[in-house]
Amino acid sequence: MNRYYTRACNFYYGSNSKTLVKKKKALPLNGNSDISFDKLEIISRKSKKIINLNDIYKLSTNLKKKVKKDIKLITNSKKNIKNLNFKSIPKIMGVLNITPDSFSDGGKYIKIDYAKKHLDFLFKCGADLVDIGGESTRPGSQPVSLKVEWDRIKDILKKIDKKKLISLDTRKSDIMEKGIKLGVYLINDISGLEYDKKSVDILKKYKIPFVLQHSLGNPDVMQKSPKYHNVLLDIYDFFEKKIKFLRKIGIKHNNIILDPGIGFGKNLKHNMKIIKNISIYHSLGLPILLGISRKKYIKELSGKNDSLSRIGGTVSTSVFAMMQGVQMIRVHDVNEINQSIKVFKELIK
Repeated sequence: MNRYYTRACNFYYGSNSKTLVKKKKALPLNGNSDISFDKLEIISRKSKKIINLNDIYKLSTNLKKKVKKDIKLITNSKKNIKNLNFKSIPKIMGVLNITPDSFSDGGKYIKIDYAKKHLDFLFKCGADLVDIGGESTRPGSQPVSLKVEWDRIKDILKKIDKKKLISLDTRKSDIMEKGIKLGVYLINDISGLEYDKKSVDILKKYKIPFVLQHSLGNPDVMQKSPKYHNVLLDIYDFFEKKIKFLRKIGIKHNNIILDPGIGFGKNLKHNMKIIKNISIYHSLGLPILLGISRKKYIKELSGKNDSLSRIGGTVSTSVFAMMQGVQMIRVHDVNEINQSIKVFKELIK
């Protein structure tokens, strides 16, 4: 039996969007009339086609039922996750790597004073939350022991302002629990809860919000000829299967954010397909996170115009993601990304 997927497309933003929603010529994305859509792409592993919203009645009975169910998930308002209000998007997740070997800023914030200063700077620049990690998971990296990882991050976690939202980037259940006890707000496990099978027990026990990310294999091998049948749909199926598993074991809340894992077991072609079609994951009914800051695809696309910070590529991807309704972006250069979003929003009012 052919499986179908529904992707919202042909988006409008700002006052134009509000007008179209009011006239019922477009539907609001996630209940927010600031961004809307008037077309759908119906995708299977064998075909795809774009239809207008008012042509849904022409679909077969079963497909029509499926599409209407997906539209409900796409248009429903995303519930706030504690202090994160998704009415205004995108939310900005800053990055603080307390490691010697992260791909972009390894070694810069090993000392506690530097780490604390940068953490304060990220929040001052408008980060909604900051993702702190003590183990590099860049492609090719090797795992570190629990003790090494915890020793790197424990001091900064003890110093955080409890009013600030901290995300903990870790694959280890023991690190998760230690961080939660120190006031961590969200768990970001790049392995999709696959690395440490006890992680789901910790998430269930504390009912804490978490990011469910897709990765293909461990960091040391993930970039060695990654292969998919269809990267977009394979990741969709991964999310759907994992969500069903989480529900089955008793995690019933919706404080789950989906991250397709750009660069984690994906080549340039895979990354581009995911980013260009990122709105397909709205039909899973949960907020979407994109980690695109300074990543290799920017170098591959820009060629001789590559730079160390890759701010230009990060800005353009961030704005594109916002136009697709992505609720959160993970970036190093919080000030520059916030600047670009504020200016862009003003220009399209």
